[in-house]
Amino acid sequence: MIAGLAGGARAVTADTAVWPGDSYPLGASYDGAGTNFALFSEIAEQVELCLFAGDGTETRVALREVDGYIWHGYLPGVGPGQRYGYRVHGPYDPAAGHRCNPAKLLLDPYAKAIEGSVRWDPAVYSYRLGDPDKRNDTDSAAHVPRSVVVNPYFDWGVDRPPRTPYDQTVIYEAHIRGLTRLHPLIPQEQRGTCQGLAHPAVIQYLRRLGVTAVELMPVHQFVSEGVLARCGRSNYWGYNTIGFFAPHNAYAASGTRGQQVPEFKSMVRALHQAGIEVILDVVYDHTAEGDHLGPTLSFRGIDNAAYYRLADSDRRYYLDTTGTGNSLLMRHPHVLQMIMDSLRYWVLDMHVDGFRFARAAALARQFYEVDQLSAFFDIVQQDPVVSQVKLIAEPWDVGEGGYQVGNFPPLWSEWNGKYRDTIRDFWRGQHATLPEFAFRLTGSSDLYQQDSRRPVASVNFVTCHDGFTLTDLVCYGRKHNQANGEGNRDGSEDNRSWNCGAEGPTDDPDILALRERQKRNFLATLLLSQGVPMLLAGDEMGRTQRGNNNAYCQDNEVSWVDWAAAGEPRAAGTAGGRRGPAGQETNRALLEFVRWLVQFRADHPVFRRRRFVHGQDIRKMPGQLKDIAWFTPAGHEMTDADWQAGSARSLTVFLNGDAISEPGWRGERIRDDSFLLLFNASDLDLEFTVPPPRYGARWSKVLDTTVPLVSAQDVTVVEAGDVIGVPSRSVQVLCRN
Repeated sequence: MIAGLAGGARAVTADTAVWPGDSYPLGASYDGAGTNFALFSEIAEQVELCLFAGDGTETRVALREVDGYIWHGYLPGVGPGQRYGYRVHGPYDPAAGHRCNPAKLLLDPYAKAIEGSVRWDPAVYSYRLGDPDKRNDTDSAAHVPRSVVVNPYFDWGVDRPPRTPYDQTVIYEAHIRGLTRLHPLIPQEQRGTCQGLAHPAVIQYLRRLGVTAVELMPVHQFVSEGVLARCGRSNYWGYNTIGFFAPHNAYAASGTRGQQVPEFKSMVRALHQAGIEVILDVVYDHTAEGDHLGPTLSFRGIDNAAYYRLADSDRRYYLDTTGTGNSLLMRHPHVLQMIMDSLRYWVLDMHVDGFRFARAAALARQFYEVDQLSAFFDIVQQDPVVSQVKLIAEPWDVGEGGYQVGNFPPLWSEWNGKYRDTIRDFWRGQHATLPEFAFRLTGSSDLYQQDSRRPVASVNFVTCHDGFTLTDLVCYGRKHNQANGEGNRDGSEDNRSWNCGAEGPTDDPDILALRERQKRNFLATLLLSQGVPMLLAGDEMGRTQRGNNNAYCQDNEVSWVDWAAAGEPRAAGTAGGRRGPAGQETNRALLEFVRWLVQFRADHPVFRRRRFVHGQDIRKMPGQLKDIAWFTPAGHEMTDADWQAGSARSLTVFLNGDAISEPGWRGERIRDDSFLLLFNASDLDLEFTVPPPRYGARWSKVLDTTVPLVSAQDVTVVEAGDVIGVPSRSVQVLCRN
């Protein structure tokens, strides 16, 4: 029963029962009487299950049963809270791609919970530091986290997924810790955790804002890199996964010996009760083990050549298309199985509503090229569980040909990076942006229509976690990442930002007014565009990162949301983003503007159509208007020459609420108000002529980005042919009476 005991491990006694168990499911599965353990390794010669007592004492059990490279055994009496790991005996031959080393305690790739974190001692490496060709046989158990057996039973009550249709979805990208760390109404011990996100104050805020889904930055168990730990920083974003089934233990207030699982489930249940979906930002393209000089924590020591893409020329090295040091081997059946098992687990057991796949292009690299017909997409397409939730791709990686915006299969939506770039260019006054701006405003048909996708394939955003916040986008012309400790070399140089006349904070009232107007321009454009809008958490309150466009290691006030702008008292001991009553009042006005915009979009289906506009009479009836029309500021329909005028940065858009082609969910005809959208991105105040009477005789102004909100007494009524002033860099929206 016992083999290879060393290092003072306590042997299992002769009367301890170890039953054969089953090879499926993989991982540790508790059934109420005991736990089945199953681990895949094609290269292993022997596998030891290591059980840890409360005092750290280790007991090793040899798993004797092997079926289809699955090593398994059942231990009666072992239940939730049991800490465990594996030691895998096999070849250590880096040149051949094999890195087994039983001195390294390994996490279960299917662990549902993980306790502890990596302590960066030389023992966590399978080679000797300074001599990577020599094996390091120092035991790593004292320096690495433990897998934990969990109780799968949870009372979901009447929980049901909201299943919000894409065309009614507004996504809010948030970080569990960053969103809740400074909220003064959340108890101190719950801040920065799933309990904090489930707090009634946060949920009430999200409901008032009007968002329908939270897209949470990585919640899978991740590792903070050693280089950051040595510098006193940490991996705040979390794109460094080591456990694809385990909620990150630092986001749990209730405990880390399995308690993090019901805490996460309780958070999802609370959000669902409020009608809010939960979308997870997931990282399946690589692991936290890094390149050939990285630590041995799990996959590397279990079966390195099965889990990772290795260089053909020298299998000591990894083929890296992710920029992280390694890439998972997407053509190996057990890697694909692990990813699909993980996705199904988060849907079926944790009740999440969708996924955003980081660097999704890497998942399509079955061999070298990004392949729309790769096995991963085929498996997702036919899966009855995963295919039915929201699937959103970050459609790029760092490999050759990795920028794949518009090239994902029909089932998928995408973060539309071209939308972000175009809208930023338009509002900072770049030349020759009108044609591209028109495509982005109307759902990017040039990217998605050719393969029968709809406008909702485009997840529109102006800002996200990676880059400037909305406030920084209008306050900084260049990045200021010195706090990251990399000499300001990290982070993108392609910000497409404009500081409005001064770099960073200023007291100039004209610059401050212009910045606020620009923020409203970006937000109005985003919420009035066809597609699925995504807001970055805190943008609606004027959150700043002080010019840092790569705050991946800033687990502090640089990244945390300051709730003072939402009308909450500032948490004790924090400075916040904009100081003084004037700054807080400005940010509160911005918050009210965003709430109004989100509700305005929800009230008017003409801004969230399920089908692309065509610029023609949809119903083919004489005298009927097109579903969309484009006008010059002079009120004439745009010609090819107008579109190609490189200096043109202004136009009027007519959206016909009587020409919505798609029916409602019960087959009814959808009718809405009709609108004129007047965009002036130039640096000049312009006069716009209201289009001819056939488009509408009388119009009322409902939005003007030169002011925070249009009050009832300020509503302007104009008639066809009237000339109205549209100040520089502003948007006006007119509703047909």
